[in-house]
Amino acid sequence: MAHRSDFFIGTILCLNILVSVAIVGVNKYVYTHYGFPNLTLTMIHFVVTFLGLLICRLFGIFRPKNLPVLRMLPLSLTFCGFVALTNLSLQFNTVGTYQVLKTLTTPCIMTINAVAYGKPSSWRLRLTFVPVVVGVALNSHYDLKFSPIGMAFAAAGVLVTSLYQIWVGTFQSNLQCDSAQLLFYQAPLSALLLLPPIAYFEPPSSVSLTLSSQAVGMVGLSAGIAFLVNLSIYWIIGNTSALTYNMAGHLKFCSALTLGYLIFNDPISLEQVMAILLVCLGVFAYSWVKLREDIVAKAATQLPTTALGQQSVKSAA
Repeated sequence: MAHRSDFFIGTILCLNILVSVAIVGVNKYVYTHYGFPNLTLTMIHFVVTFLGLLICRLFGIFRPKNLPVLRMLPLSLTFCGFVALTNLSLQFNTVGTYQVLKTLTTPCIMTINAVAYGKPSSWRLRLTFVPVVVGVALNSHYDLKFSPIGMAFAAAGVLVTSLYQIWVGTFQSNLQCDSAQLLFYQAPLSALLLLPPIAYFEPPSSVSLTLSSQAVGMVGLSAGIAFLVNLSIYWIIGNTSALTYNMAGHLKFCSALTLGYLIFNDPISLEQVMAILLVCLGVFAYSWVKLREDIVAKAATQLPTTALGQQSVKSAA
């Protein structure tokens, strides 16, 4: 049963990596070719995610649970910030700069877990992050262009994303709900929270947008992929941890490079091959260290129970 569970988690991780790579490309295309406003696109993502969950509910894929809406308000705000700031970072930074700065989410999660939740990461886990940073930087150094506004959006995005990913797991645990049940409330609430900033920052008079059938189709494709991204993120974090999800997420850039080479015949340099190998090394090292630590922790929790059972047997004898 454990092997089947690990296989299912691995499958969802692969799905998340695939759709996350796809949505970066689609969103960049929508921004570049159609000038579609960022916050409006984010709100459409939330609306389509909610509609998708309604369809899942009709087919009995999940059963909604009554959850306190006000308690989820902080998570909804970070949910909005996570998507909006990530898209803004992608919009105002080059892809290389975006990828390098995004790697800072992992140490930020480690810091928040240690300071706010008393869950420090071991030095072995922290060490596995080193080849990931080196690999991403090695691949992206030619495309690094820093600007004040891009750095501001990236830094804010790292902090909010870290909080969001941590809270996704803690809220599911505290409210005793699964990923779909939590997202069923989060998606429409987050869409509503985006209406005031959209009215202020993206009024119709300030947006020069010519909608065509192709533009509508690309926005619809982006929203459909966003539904899969959001649902898989919630499921992975709820069944593993924010840190595990984040480390596995670094494989996304490896997947983008590899698929570009295999499918589109994009040129790939020796530096990029080394970058892919370094990132994979870091992620696999993290998986191995984490697995070993989980085994040790599980054995430590079972030891007192086993010892107590043996003592009870001796007393009865």
